[in-house]
Amino acid sequence: LGARRGAAMQRFLALLALAPSVAALLPSQVTHSRSVVRLARAAAPRLAARFAVGVDVGTGSARAGVVDVSTGELCGVHKQDIVLFNPLPEYYEQSSDDIWSAVCNCVRGALAAAKASPDDVCGVAFDATCSLVLLDGDDQPVGVDPTVPDDAARNVIVWMDHRAEKQASRINMVGHPRLANVGGAISPEMEIPKLLWLKENLPGTFGATVGAGAKGKALDLSDFLAYKAVDGKGHARSLCTTVCKWNYDATASTRQWDRSFFASVGFDEAELAVSSIGEEVLAPGVPMPGGGVGPSAAAALGLNPGTPVGIGMIDAHAGGIGCLGASISGGATKKATTEEPATKESRRKEPTTDEPAIEARLGLIAGTSTCHMASSTEPCFVPGVWGPYYSAMFPELHLNEGGQSAAGAMLDFLISSHPAGAAVTAAAAAAAAA
Repeated sequence: LGARRGAAMQRFLALLALAPSVAALLPSQVTHSRSVVRLARAAAPRLAARFAVGVDVGTGSARAGVVDVSTGELCGVHKQDIVLFNPLPEYYEQSSDDIWSAVCNCVRGALAAAKASPDDVCGVAFDATCSLVLLDGDDQPVGVDPTVPDDAARNVIVWMDHRAEKQASRINMVGHPRLANVGGAISPEMEIPKLLWLKENLPGTFGATVGAGAKGKALDLSDFLAYKAVDGKGHARSLCTTVCKWNYDATASTRQWDRSFFASVGFDEAELAVSSIGEEVLAPGVPMPGGGVGPSAAAALGLNPGTPVGIGMIDAHAGGIGCLGASISGGATKKATTEEPATKESRRKEPTTDEPAIEARLGLIAGTSTCHMASSTEPCFVPGVWGPYYSAMFPELHLNEGGQSAAGAMLDFLISSHPAGAAVTAAAAAAAAA
């Protein structure tokens, strides 16, 4: 499992790192034929800079990878653990400052491992857990821990935090139609129940970030990292994070926040303003507004100012691209044509690859949790299964997902508590280093 997870990590770090420079290619790489969908792999883009940087922030660590854009080779990796607070049962918190510091160290370390200079980098992009980051109007952290509410360093409610179970239950009792896109029931791990918990239990934090008249922000972690990378000069959110964890309406004909949903669960009209939760929502891989990496972030990351920053994704969904985007047919694929600009109609012609249809494949992404990802051309509404999420992972495709929230954590506990745990862990580390 560890070896397979490492291989999948390499694939999706490579794809994520390429996001800023090849975002325009993504829609043309999806071909439709009746109800069958396949990926067509375009030739590597011709870029003056050789490397792209992908950053992945999980529950317990951050890691960065440097990828050769001409070959897809992962040339350098660096990892650093991040702090996790557990002040009460079911309460899990982190620090955005600690995470950003780890990310910066990882990027610098990965560049050094790859023997790459800032001049060699064509872009950077981030994926992360769907944790909730709270900032005030000056982009400073605001505390979320009820046991130490004045500790601003603890400003991230981690994805697996379940403090909002009562709020999620009340939201589900309302039965708003927006819940159809989360299998009929919202999870306390999603952001709207957590924000409602803040309103009811930490009104100071809520008021400073997303309350009426607030100038602050509530962001998914990957969106925070992209925002931080441009020195706060651009403010856009990922279609992946907002659709999957914020109940954003991504229907092609609407694409908007559903204010009726917010009102139905207990938020006032002036609360959760778009300036605080995302006025501009963009597809993963699209360049982040703000002119690329800002001067302050550039100094911290070891990159050049102006280096393109791609809109990010949730970590499991980036893994879904790496898993489902990988060839499984022994390399027997046809080259995608690049002679004519792709249109929606041309993408619906016969597929240009011998790969199995995306609809016939299920991605299983392993980490602290385990996520099962399936895509389809038509929306599939299944009670108890999250989705359909339009364009959340692949352009113009509907994503459904399920899984087990603690699968990886349970394996870790089993191994660490077993008498032979230390020995097999050491053996695995030695094998990975060989």
